[in-house]
Amino acid sequence: MLRTHIFNDRNVLLSALAVAFFTFFIALLVSIGAESLVSAVNSVFVSIPLLLFIILVGVFFDMIGTAATAAVLPPFNARAAKKVFGARQAVKITKNASKVANFCNDVIGDIAGTLSGAIGAGIVLSLVDWFGTVDLFIMGGMMTSLIAALTVGGKAAGKKVAIDYANAIIFKVAVIMARWENLTGMELFNDKR
Repeated sequence: MLRTHIFNDRNVLLSALAVAFFTFFIALLVSIGAESLVSAVNSVFVSIPLLLFIILVGVFFDMIGTAATAAVLPPFNARAAKKVFGARQAVKITKNASKVANFCNDVIGDIAGTLSGAIGAGIVLSLVDWFGTVDLFIMGGMMTSLIAALTVGGKAAGKKVAIDYANAIIFKVAVIMARWENLTGMELFNDKR
């Protein structure tokens, strides 16, 4: 009965389609920007730090998504009642944990994974051009393995931290979110509950 209700809910389908639509355009813009930067500089010494930065961004957002699902609401409600700056946003993040986790873990995570793979391929091609004796398949396999190891290892460590310090992480994100909302006037979650 629950399964039928979930899959018949039109809002779930529309939400999934909206996420897919925006993910396509976010990934396109970020990918074009990163590839333009790498090809403009055309340097392994710039590409490697960029690759590490993208992996770090993926790990960081994975931590936020995991912390959102592990955070508990009562401490944020207490802070919001006392009008603590950022507490209202922390309540919103915690109430919308599935949306936050989907965006941070899946959307940003997949974009970071795709970009790191593309940049890794560019680094491999540059290294093969420099050292003509290096085998493309071996170097490609090594780069893929390195990217996977850094990503999975980083996310594993990040998840442990995110679960252990979920409320602290979410509160820090909420303070940043509150500053963003004050600066722009745009609310990231506009709950009518």
